[in-house]
Amino acid sequence: MSAVYAQDLTDALRYSQDEIQGTARFRALSGAFGALGGDMSAVSLNPASSAVFSRSHASITGASLQTKNKTDYFGGTGRTDDTNFDISQAGAAFVFASNNNSPWRKFSLAVAYERTGNHDNTWFAQGLNTVVDPDFSNSIASYFYDFAQGLRLDEISAFDGESLADAYLDIGNSFGFPHQQAFLGYESFILEPENLDDANTNYTSNIAAGDFQHDYTYAATGYNGKVSFNVATQYEDNLYLGLNLNSHFIDYQRSTLLFEDNNNVGSTVNFVEFENNLTTRGNGFSFQLGGIMKVTDEFRVGLTYDSPTWYTIEEETSQYLGTDGDNGFVGINPQIINVYPQYKLKTPSKVTGSLAYVFGNKGLISFDYSRKDYSDTEFRPENDDYYKVLNENISNTFTDASTYRFGGEYKHKQFSFRGGYRFEESPYKDGFTVGDLNGYSLGLGYNFGNTKLDVTYDYFERSYINTLYNLDFGNAPIATRDRKNSNVTVSLSFNI
Repeated sequence: MSAVYAQDLTDALRYSQDEIQGTARFRALSGAFGALGGDMSAVSLNPASSAVFSRSHASITGASLQTKNKTDYFGGTGRTDDTNFDISQAGAAFVFASNNNSPWRKFSLAVAYERTGNHDNTWFAQGLNTVVDPDFSNSIASYFYDFAQGLRLDEISAFDGESLADAYLDIGNSFGFPHQQAFLGYESFILEPENLDDANTNYTSNIAAGDFQHDYTYAATGYNGKVSFNVATQYEDNLYLGLNLNSHFIDYQRSTLLFEDNNNVGSTVNFVEFENNLTTRGNGFSFQLGGIMKVTDEFRVGLTYDSPTWYTIEEETSQYLGTDGDNGFVGINPQIINVYPQYKLKTPSKVTGSLAYVFGNKGLISFDYSRKDYSDTEFRPENDDYYKVLNENISNTFTDASTYRFGGEYKHKQFSFRGGYRFEESPYKDGFTVGDLNGYSLGLGYNFGNTKLDVTYDYFERSYINTLYNLDFGNAPIATRDRKNSNVTVSLSFNI
């Protein structure tokens, strides 16, 4: 389809945020591994980490993720609880020691898969929206009105004898997404033209202002992941350097369903059912440069630069709209998949600084600090008028965010006891559209010799403000949401 756009700020943030879910040991220290190395997930964080291994090494990790959402919408409460299990990490590093007196003591090659984002998420909002607004912006009618106002009637309506499915397809091909949404509003009797002339560009709503019962369901699945191809080296006894070349991929599906009921005086449409489905697939590339230095035998520092990720993304959507009122039930189910033009997204770069202190064979403490400026996120091509406006909105809405990670480990015989804490600032300038993240972790490991088994429990929570639908003008209804994630991670690692 030509001239079809649906990207917004939530898409920019969804693919710009990443989190190495990682091995159980990595998660037990809340990811504070940038100056430590010697772990396959640490390789995905700091590419110098693979050169810390004294022998070739491999690991595989499975994780059980539980997500709980609690929403509040005009006093109505919604609760959901989802659990899923998957392989979140796998990789191997091959270490080659120098056979001469070169100061380059060894080099390593590694391949690592990491899940960097989990999209499995379901939440539900319900409540009686009592906002008094003469422009009916608390009704879904405003969504269709925003698209229709200013468009010719003959560009958003079916021809005589043309099916609604054919009209939906032809309007999308000829004019694009905004006209399709206006078409849905008009053909479902939500919108009323001031006159039936083809040149009409003014519309009113058949849904009168007042109270609206909303029931909204959001259901998403999928994940982001990356495969890292790593090379690293050790120089003399104290310096480790590395490079990662990363191949990224996106697999995301989302379905939203809104039911709206009203008994407002003057409404000729009293019920609306609006469903939207989205499928997103993408691939991208990034690189990382990292180093670790042993300042003393105990004290270590690390530094990592993560380049932007350059994504190429493809999207498909489908829609359904049903209404009921004075004109009887009207269902518009085109069963048409809208194929969007391929677009590109550049996510922000990130810098991470790390410190660690190792107490011989007894344990360690570590700290990582990273910074990412989300306002640098860009949709491309930049000369596209729509993306210009969207990128300006990103610059005005997002800000730089810092992440702090603390971890510690204590060893007793074959056992390792671990714990960690992390804090991540909101990427929004307002600080509450997406709140700060707080999390902690606890883990246990057992060393069998060449093989290690690690188990970790970690937890984090974050608050969100979600709109039920997007409006170009005015304020769309919002639901506040508290999300809590609990993870149990099990890793098996072994020397090769």
